[in-house]
Amino acid sequence: MSAPTAGPGTYALLHAEDRHPTRALTGEDLAELADAAWWSGHVEESVTARLRAHAACLAAGDHRGAGLAAWWLSYEYEALGRPAAAAGWLHRARHHLAALPPCPEQCFLAWTDAGEATARGDHAAALAGAARMTRLASDDPELLALARQATSAALLAQGRRAEALGELDEAMCAVTAGELGDVFTGWLYCLALTQCMECADLGRAAEWTDAAMRWCAPSGDNPFRGVCRAHRVEVLDLLGDWPLAEAEARQSCREIPVDCLESAAAAFYAAGDVQRRQGRLDEAAVSYAHAHELGRIPQPGLALLRLAQGRADAAVAGIALALACADEHGPDLLCRARLLSARTEVALAVRDAAGAARAAAELDGLAAAAGEAPLLRATADTALGSVALAENRTGPALRLLRRALAGWLGLRVPYEAAQVRMLLAAAGRSLGDEEAARLELGTARAAFERLGAVPDARRAAALLSGGRHAGKDRRLPGGLTAREAEVLRLVAGGGTNKEIAGALVISEHTVSRHLNNIFAKLGVGSRAAATAYAYAHDLVPPPPSVV
Repeated sequence: MSAPTAGPGTYALLHAEDRHPTRALTGEDLAELADAAWWSGHVEESVTARLRAHAACLAAGDHRGAGLAAWWLSYEYEALGRPAAAAGWLHRARHHLAALPPCPEQCFLAWTDAGEATARGDHAAALAGAARMTRLASDDPELLALARQATSAALLAQGRRAEALGELDEAMCAVTAGELGDVFTGWLYCLALTQCMECADLGRAAEWTDAAMRWCAPSGDNPFRGVCRAHRVEVLDLLGDWPLAEAEARQSCREIPVDCLESAAAAFYAAGDVQRRQGRLDEAAVSYAHAHELGRIPQPGLALLRLAQGRADAAVAGIALALACADEHGPDLLCRARLLSARTEVALAVRDAAGAARAAAELDGLAAAAGEAPLLRATADTALGSVALAENRTGPALRLLRRALAGWLGLRVPYEAAQVRMLLAAAGRSLGDEEAARLELGTARAAFERLGAVPDARRAAALLSGGRHAGKDRRLPGGLTAREAEVLRLVAGGGTNKEIAGALVISEHTVSRHLNNIFAKLGVGSRAAATAYAYAHDLVPPPPSVV
C-alpha cells in the first residue's frame, strides 16, 4: 500500500505523458499522477486526476482501486474545505470496499473511523478502529505505523499516557529509520508532533521536530515542510530561541499549503507570543489578529497582551471566554494548562484570589492525572506557588516555587524559569532574606536580557534597585513615594507609558499621573531629566557588565 514518492520530476513526467495524443494513462498511472500533483502543490489537478483514476478503476472492474481513489478524494475534499463532497466520496469508498474480503485498502476507512470516534469521545470505538487497522495492515510497514499512531491517539484520549507514548515511539521508529514512503512519513511526523504538544511532551517534540526538519531539508517540493516548521516554532519558543522562532514562523507561513491553514494560524500565534514578551505589543496584536483570521482563538496570548496594556477587564473576559469554549476533557492538555496558568496570573493581577486558587487547583489536577508530564507539573507548581505567595503562605510557596524552578530548568525552558525566580525573590524578601532575593532577581534579569524580554528585564532591574534601600532607615529622595520610585526606575530603563503600565499592572492614565507628580517633585520637565536624576540619586541599578 505504499504511496509513491512523488516529487516534481514524477509530476512533470506523468503530466507530459498524460498530454501525449496517442497514449492513455491507466488507473494506476492516474493515481500516481494525482499523488505527484498533490505533492507538488497542484491540489485541484490532483483532484481531477483522482476522479479520472476512480473512473478508470471502475471501468476495469477494480473495486479495490476505486475504493482507494474514493477515499483519497474524500481526504482531499475535506482538506479543501468541501465537507459535503468529502462525505459523499467517503460513502462511495465504503460502498466499493464493504463487500470485499479483508484488504489493505479498508485500512484507510478504519483510520477514518478511529479518528472520528476519538473526536466524539467514543474511546472504545476508537480503539476498535485502530485494532481493525492493525489486522488489515497485515505486513505493510506503512499501514502498521499508521495503525500504531491511531492506537496511540485513542489511548491518549483515554488518559493512558504511558501506553500511548509507547505505541507512538514504535510508530516513529519506522519513520526516523527511513522505512516509509514520503506521504506516510509526512503524515506521521505531523500527527506525532501534534500529539506531543497536546500531551505536553517537550522532549519528544524537540527530538522529532529536529528529525522532521532534517527530512524536509533537501531542496524541492515538500508539502509537509511548512507544517513541520510550524511545529518547530512552538518548540523553539519554549526553549527560548525567540529570534529563530519568529523567523521560522514567517517562513512557515510562506510554505504552508492552502489546506493546512490551522498550522499557519499556530505560527502567527507563536510569533505573537514572542513579540508580546519582548514588549513589542503592537506587533503582537497584529500577529494575534492574523491567527484569529485563520480560525484560531488567540488565547491566552491575547489576554496576557491586554493585561500588559493595562486592560485588565479585557484580559479577564478573554480568558473566561476561552476556557468556556475549550473542551475540558479534550486531548489538548497543554492548551488547557496554558489557559489555566494565564487565568491564575490574570486573577492575581486583579486581586481575585479565589479565582486564582480555583484555576491553580484545576491545573494541579490536570498535571496529576497526566502522570509523568514534567511540563504540566512545572506549570501547575508555578501557579500553585504564585497563589500561595499571594495568600502570604510563604513556606508552601517557597517549596512549590523551588520545585517549579527545578522543573523548568530540567526542561531547559528559560523564560518560565526566570519568571519563577521573580516569585522566589518576592518570597525571599517577605522573609527578610534580601541576599537570596537579589540573587534570584539578578539571575532573572540576565535571563530576560538574553531573551530580549525587555519589560521583564526592566521590572527585575527596578526591583533590584528598590532592594538596595530595603532595611535602610532613610526616605526616598525628592519626597517620592515607593510607587513613584518604581515608575521612575522604569522610565530610566527606557520604558514607555504603555510598557510601564503593563509592568506594574496599572492604567496608562495612572502612569501619566505619577509622571506629573514626579516631574513636579523633582523640578524637572522631561523624561531625560528625570532619568538623569534617578542615576544621580542611585535609584536605578548600573547597566549589566559585558563579559
